[in-house]
Amino acid sequence: MGQPRRLAESFVHLGLGATAVPQPPFDGVEWYEAYGERHGADGREGRLVSQHSFTEDWPSWEMHPLGDEVVICIAGTMVLTQEFPDGRRDTVTLAAGDYAVNPPGVWHIADIADRATAIFITAGEGTEHRPR
Repeated sequence: MGQPRRLAESFVHLGLGATAVPQPPFDGVEWYEAYGERHGADGREGRLVSQHSFTEDWPSWEMHPLGDEVVICIAGTMVLTQEFPDGRRDTVTLAAGDYAVNPPGVWHIADIADRATAIFITAGEGTEHRPR
C-alpha cells in the first residue's frame, strides 16, 4: 500500500477501467499540459481529482465543455458563480462540506472572502479560460 499521499500535492487521475492513478507533484500550470499527454487517451471519461487552497478570488473564468465538474468545499467559504450559455448567472456560497456541480459548457468563477480549500473532480479535456 505504501505511504499515504496528500491530495493537495499529488492529484489522482480516475481513468478507464475504474483505475485511480496517482499523479506526479503539482508544480504549476505547465503540469496540466503534461497531464493531458499522460492521460489524453481516456478522452472525456477521464477525471482529475485535485485539491486547491485559495486566499484570493480566481483570476479568470473557466469552462469544461465535455463533462461535469464537482466542486467540494472542505474548509472556509467560497462564492461560486456560474454563467450559463443563455447568459443567466447563478451564485452559490459553499461552506465546508457543501458541493456544487458545474455542468458542461457553463463558465464558472469563485470569489474568496478570506480563504477556502476545495476538492475538484473535473472532466478537464478541452477546458477553456477567459479573463475575469
